[in-house]
Amino acid sequence: MTISAFELLFYAGGLLILFLTPGPVWVALLARAMSGGFHSAWPLALGVVVGDVLWPLVAILGVTWLVDQVSWFMDVLRWVAVMMFCTMGILLIRNAEKQLSENSRLTRPGMWAGFLAGLVVILANPKAVLFYMGVLPGFFDLTQVTWLDIAAICFLSFLIPLLGNLALALSVDKVRGILKSPKALKRMNLTAGWLLIGVGVVIAIN
Repeated sequence: MTISAFELLFYAGGLLILFLTPGPVWVALLARAMSGGFHSAWPLALGVVVGDVLWPLVAILGVTWLVDQVSWFMDVLRWVAVMMFCTMGILLIRNAEKQLSENSRLTRPGMWAGFLAGLVVILANPKAVLFYMGVLPGFFDLTQVTWLDIAAICFLSFLIPLLGNLALALSVDKVRGILKSPKALKRMNLTAGWLLIGVGVVIAIN
């Protein structure tokens, strides 16, 4: 492997911070967990895993090909990663009091309905691959990665969000209370926002 344990640990931390940022998967997971509990939510988390493996893989292969064609592309993507993390953090801080909304179409009962809902949520957003194309070069030198490195990156890319989603589903009652508390939601969003900016700063100075 060309990737160090520290780089993988730093990437895992970035994934954890990103998980703490409310988004479409959160909305889908909470909609099912609130309507049917953990039994209804865990299939959705498994559906999301498919995209969490696919998008990083597509991004790595795409970036590697582009770098072979244009040598300076990696440096550009590194600063794209910095801007993406900082922008996400700033937007989260600016909208810290914004409440999440639910989508009733995601609450259909059944294990396969939950799995398909997770699959649709993660694959229906083609911007995910662009996100990973911008983020991954900030953590790793994709010109040097081996297939073992790619496997490790994809493994972390689904493991961290999966564990987070399952933990969120298990603690749905507490999370429901947090989401109904404007002060707690604001505090959570502010914390996640500053952490995202912090990741961007670390990428910029390393």
